[in-house]
Amino acid sequence: MFNLDQDIPEPLRPLAWLIGRWEGAGVVGYPTIESAHFGQEVEVTHDGRGFLKWESKAWILDSENGAKVRPAAVESGFWRPLENGEVELLLAHPTGILELYYGTMEPAKIQLKTDGVLRAPGAKEYNAATRMYGLVESNLLWVMDMAAVGQELQSHVSATLKRVE
Repeated sequence: MFNLDQDIPEPLRPLAWLIGRWEGAGVVGYPTIESAHFGQEVEVTHDGRGFLKWESKAWILDSENGAKVRPAAVESGFWRPLENGEVELLLAHPTGILELYYGTMEPAKIQLKTDGVLRAPGAKEYNAATRMYGLVESNLLWVMDMAAVGQELQSHVSATLKRVE
């Protein structure tokens, strides 16, 4: 359960359910990597302006005891609500990849696809992705499909996160 911050700007209200600190776990896999379990922390905040700040960090978990093995993905970005139920998500990764997602938001559901991907010269081949976020029984569920390193768009990551703040 969460309480709607009464100071949140009107355009952000359809995204208000994202605000908070989330923790959980999921599965990552792709034809070019070994499947693994991972832990994740996400923090979504706002400062009164018309966007939400997104910070995510993840780590690979030992499949037998759940202990942290090594750092995994890190991403930082911004959610920007648009008119008519549309939304943008801008993400930067320390691996030299910048993503611009564009999509739609409904109550407790967001569907996105990349509108643009920029890669630094040393970054791996990465061409497109889709993401879906949803609030299900007070949990943040999300999935990502990816087209990269010569592979077609296919399942890559999924996780379930619980609100901790």
